[in-house]
Amino acid sequence: MTIHALHTWIGVANEPLIISGPCGAETETQVLKTAEELSRIKEVKIFRAGIWKPRTRPNAFEGVGEVGLKWLSKVQSRFKLKTAVEVANANHTELALKHGVDVLWIGARTTGNPFSVQEIADVLKGVDIPVFVKNPIHPDVQLWLGAIERVANSGVTKLAAIHRGFHYPTKNKYRNKPLWEIAIELKTMLPSLPVICDPSHICGNRQLIPSVAQTALDLGMNGLMIESHINPESALSDAQQQLTPEALKLLLSGLIYRQSSSPNPECHNKLQHFRNRIDEVDEELMHVLKERIQIIEQIGQYKKEHGITIFQLERWQEILRTRSQWSEKLGLSREHIEKLCQLLHEESIRIQTEVMNKKHS
Repeated sequence: MTIHALHTWIGVANEPLIISGPCGAETETQVLKTAEELSRIKEVKIFRAGIWKPRTRPNAFEGVGEVGLKWLSKVQSRFKLKTAVEVANANHTELALKHGVDVLWIGARTTGNPFSVQEIADVLKGVDIPVFVKNPIHPDVQLWLGAIERVANSGVTKLAAIHRGFHYPTKNKYRNKPLWEIAIELKTMLPSLPVICDPSHICGNRQLIPSVAQTALDLGMNGLMIESHINPESALSDAQQQLTPEALKLLLSGLIYRQSSSPNPECHNKLQHFRNRIDEVDEELMHVLKERIQIIEQIGQYKKEHGITIFQLERWQEILRTRSQWSEKLGLSREHIEKLCQLLHEESIRIQTEVMNKKHS
């Protein structure tokens, strides 16, 4: 898969790419006024606006359609901003190309449908245009990767992913839970792929956006897509997560932009010292895990010989309770330890099942 570096096709070198604009293009006046204000913020390079809005239920604002693309053409000519829109099918893609939109993005609902992604990819064959692919609604890195691959297979090399968070079954403070580890996993699979964060859709409300935006930059993400509206309170969709251009400017000025490394040799040496210690601790952990596995194999064999079931609910509950207590005493994250216990328990069940199924030679 060929993916060109972000700075070679956006023209932004050694700084995060900032994309902003309203959730939805509502009126020509709203679009142009917002774009005018955003054009005065030097960090903003791309103006985004939803022309077609995929909504859960009918009768909600579903976008103005093709007429909005004409407004974006005026944004390009008047304010010298690149433009970006979401496309969900072949028709959207053809219309966006016809009106000279600079960047396309595939939304979360579409990413989850390989048929729709392929339909868009077929239209893009032979077209030299940047395409951003948002993560699917549910935490499935393979589905995200598959959508990117479909677009890449059409010949598109100006690719980026957008991390906008994931639907999560339990209530939490975010509209969509960040699950940063999934974005990191995608980046590990495709090291050359730029990953841009969408704090607006992660947060669902403007108060949380600064902290999420800073976390994204601290994790080395390549840019931010933040929704901005000239009058957020009157927005026809997602009013609570949009910032005024003035608020966006203030937010951007307060962010800390970090580098992936330091030219200071002393800093490099200190980090290497810490990493060497981590390596030593990890090696010790491997030996402890090996000992644990050997004990589990013995437990599995003993249960097999005495007709005892593999899964013991009371024991599993005891492990969760005691390990949580131990973690709190040591000042460790309870959630992290519970996840670790879950992984260890799954491996324990697998090993014991293997022992049970093993026939005597």
